[in-house]
Amino acid sequence: MLNQDRYTYRVTWSEEDEEYVGLCAEFPSLSWLDESPEEALHGIRQVVADVVADMAENGEDIPDPIAVRQYSGKFLVRIPPDLHRRLVLEAAEAGISLNRLASTKLAQQD
Repeated sequence: MLNQDRYTYRVTWSEEDEEYVGLCAEFPSLSWLDESPEEALHGIRQVVADVVADMAENGEDIPDPIAVRQYSGKFLVRIPPDLHRRLVLEAAEAGISLNRLASTKLAQQD
C-alpha cells in the first residue's frame, strides 16, 4: 500500500457484476470487484499503490490527490443563451448577483 494514501476512493454496488466495485477518482480507468465493500476498497487501494509504484519506476507523472490540490473557486460554464437570460432575470428579481444565484443553486445539489 501507499505510505501516504490520500486519494479519493468510492465503493458502490455493481448490479451488472453482482459485486461491489472499488473506484479511485484520480485513476478513473482503475477498478476492483469483490464480494464485500471492505474487500473492494482494499483491492482498489492495492491496485492504485501498484500503479503509482510502476509510474514512479518509469519516471511518469503521478497524479496529485484531489484533497491536496489548490482550487481558485472559479470555473467557466457555458450554457445556452436562453438559460443565461433566464438566470440573469431570476437573479435580478431576487436582488442578488448572477454569481450568487449560480453558487446557491450549485450548493443545493449536495
